[in-house]
Amino acid sequence: MSTNFTLPIQVVEAGPVTAWLVEDHSVPVVSLSWSWPGGAARDAAGAEGTMAMATAMLSEGAGDLDATAFQDALRDAAIGLSFSAGRDNFEGGFRCLTDALPEALRLARLAMTAPRFEADAVERVRARAIAGARQVLETPRGQASRAFWAAAFPQHPAGRPSGGTAESLAGVTVEAMRAALAAQLRRGGVLVAAAGAIRPAELAALLPDLLGSLPEGAPSAPPPLPPFTAFGRQVVPVPSSQSQVIIGQPGIAATDPDWEAAQVVLRVLGGGGFSSRLMQAVRVERGLTYGIGAGLDTIFGGGVVTSAFATENARVAEALEVTKRVWSELAASGPTPGELDEAVAYLTGSLPLQFTDTRRIAATLLAMRRNARPLDWLDGRTERLRAVTVPTAARVAGALLRPGDLAVTVAGQPVGI
Repeated sequence: MSTNFTLPIQVVEAGPVTAWLVEDHSVPVVSLSWSWPGGAARDAAGAEGTMAMATAMLSEGAGDLDATAFQDALRDAAIGLSFSAGRDNFEGGFRCLTDALPEALRLARLAMTAPRFEADAVERVRARAIAGARQVLETPRGQASRAFWAAAFPQHPAGRPSGGTAESLAGVTVEAMRAALAAQLRRGGVLVAAAGAIRPAELAALLPDLLGSLPEGAPSAPPPLPPFTAFGRQVVPVPSSQSQVIIGQPGIAATDPDWEAAQVVLRVLGGGGFSSRLMQAVRVERGLTYGIGAGLDTIFGGGVVTSAFATENARVAEALEVTKRVWSELAASGPTPGELDEAVAYLTGSLPLQFTDTRRIAATLLAMRRNARPLDWLDGRTERLRAVTVPTAARVAGALLRPGDLAVTVAGQPVGI
């Protein structure tokens, strides 16, 4: 039996900012990631996409560099710099050679403190965002996702399209984008993670250079996830030969003490490819779909269990019936000993694959911090998974999987629904 996977995480203090670091000098590369709570959750109802557009503008020129010059500077120094606005967080990060670290810091700082918002760049970003929003709704999958989340959380940012709609994006102003960034990019409340060829003292010295020019204070926290609305079943008419189905129910938070057991249960239900119960019952045995899975979305401090598949319009009712039966059976009896062993073996064996390069390591460290994981969480994960017994998995399956609360969205032209 293999030993626990461990990761040598160091805590680096730089004034009010704390960073987690995995130091590795085997290659001269550094990855740095930072995050604040907020993101698309800051968009007002009817103004969805404001933060997404504002985030995109950060790489469209800053300081004395227009969009072309800014991108040339990144390319010339082989720097990968990115910003993203998630549903409940804003994230920035870069990856570069150690020699290019001063230039990466300069460009990242410029982007956050002096974005240009030139008119042609704004309209280019707007056109791209509108095209993307329209493209999402051209497929049953996009229509189903939009309708599912809107019905599950009708009065909360989790229910709104984080990238915006064609209508809301058309109304986003430069003033609104500047205000969104001013509220989001602050000196306080930031989480930082780093990996690669950088020593703790060097990391501590560069953080004030990166963040010190931002306004003081911390961004306000987004609203917590409200109770899931078990809305029953809804059909979104979409002209298509197939329907997209999304099924969901309340989940658990990342801090739940049953987190590992829940991962085992969800692996058995729909996360194990052809070994999962849903794939076996819905595809292999009946040929109702090409693929089906299930997983847990952790957002706004809570969680939502979802499953999705596409099938012929005439077979939607049958596929739904089979999926719900599998859901109910696992909730009633839990995994078998063989299923438990396979799930634990996969979850423990795949863990090191998350740490194959500095970018992935930094991203994982940042996710751990956002989920309030303790510093030694990874060190004990293997043993916590191996400690999950069949009775424990059965108890968690019964508590986690709630077939009576399943909400269903079908986008297409289903027959008999």
